[in-house]
Amino acid sequence: MDSYGLGIKGEEIAKNYLISHGYKILAEQWRYNKAEVDLICKKDELLVFVEVKTRTSKYFGAPEEFVTSKKQKLITAAASAYMQKVNHEWAIRFDIVAVMVPKVGSHEVHHFEDAFFLGL
Repeated sequence: MDSYGLGIKGEEIAKNYLISHGYKILAEQWRYNKAEVDLICKKDELLVFVEVKTRTSKYFGAPEEFVTSKKQKLITAAASAYMQKVNHEWAIRFDIVAVMVPKVGSHEVHHFEDAFFLGL
């Protein structure tokens, strides 16, 4: 599987995981300028911006380690634009969902709540 296909599979796994844990998916692959937010969700009154990282091994590091400060700035900029668009009036959080797909038919999900903060 190429990296694009792996990413799509990881986002689908993450989406199903979040739904099964009570999240409502509001948007997928939401774009603003050069930034993309993989998943935008709502849980109770909390708006959650989710970055999904998928890997087949931890050889080069855990998936969550690939959310760089540059990527965080892009996500927070896109989040600000989304909040303006929907006239946001509730609390927000930035999460990372790390998906490991070591072989076809198996996967492991780690959900990092409050993984980073607006403005970092």
